[in-house]
Amino acid sequence: MEKQALRAFALRVPPLVLMAFFGVAMWLLPSVAAVPRLDPWHDELCAALALAGAAICLAGVLAFRLARTTVDPMHPAAATSLVVRGIYHYSRNPMYLGFLVVLLAWALYLAKLSAFAMPPVFVLYLTALQIKPEEAALRERFGPEFDDYTARVRRWL
Repeated sequence: MEKQALRAFALRVPPLVLMAFFGVAMWLLPSVAAVPRLDPWHDELCAALALAGAAICLAGVLAFRLARTTVDPMHPAAATSLVVRGIYHYSRNPMYLGFLVVLLAWALYLAKLSAFAMPPVFVLYLTALQIKPEEAALRERFGPEFDDYTARVRRWL
């Protein structure tokens, strides 16, 4: 029953919306303990980390555009090609990895320990309800080619 209930949520929430939800949740969480600020460059470090996350995301989008396949994470079965080049040589999910880096930058910026509890939950949710259903659709569409790719490249990093 639990797996069936989880399947009902699979591919329902766009990952960008999910990232925004987690970001707001991190901001609203009460501060149970402060994380030391890395002054004098705290804000700059957080911005650089967030920009790195955005760059990782954009590299993933660019690779999909160059391959002329869909970027829509809600309909993975619509993929016209399996993208394995560029940043996809290092991570099967660079867009989601980029979102995670942005959330880590946000947690660091907020400088509260409670905010650091949310990125692991984001990873668990995204893996179970977005990535695994995407992988099932890609495996069905691309078969052994997808299996070879998953054997060579890790899911996150």
